Amino acid sequence: MSSEPPAVELFSDGACRGNPGPGGWGVVLRSGEHEKHLYGGEPQTTNNRMELRAAIEGLRALRQYCVVDLTTDSQYVRKGITEWLLTWKRNGWRTSAKKPVKNVDLWQELDALVQQHRVAWHWVKGHSGHPDNELADQLANRGIDEL
Repeated sequence: MSSEPPAVELFSDGACRGNPGPGGWGVVLRSGEHEKHLYGGEPQTTNNRMELRAAIEGLRALRQYCVVDLTTDSQYVRKGITEWLLTWKRNGWRTSAKKPVKNVDLWQELDALVQQHRVAWHWVKGHSGHPDNELADQLANRGIDEL
């Protein structure tokens, strides 16, 4: 008897006050009747690093193999993982312009976590009234406020 892996909705967002500056990340995880909110912050970071950190922390919170619908308002994260990552890896973590990939530490961490789940990537326009994205944004800002 095989059981289906849990289905999880993951909404991630990053925020930064100044770029670079103090930043935060927020995550809404939902599976069935269960919902969990996560957030954190760093005193000196960038918006892109916080967007990546949010996706990483959301996936890290999963304790078993899951089927994940991950929604972000970051084209950088969505395109990075779905379009650019394989080429970066093939090129030794260099861009098509032969420059080192920015935030390579976080991209490698995210790549490793994605291998542990079945992840479908979705993009939503930020600050457009999407309730779960707005909640993730509020959590990211809370991460900054509580630094």
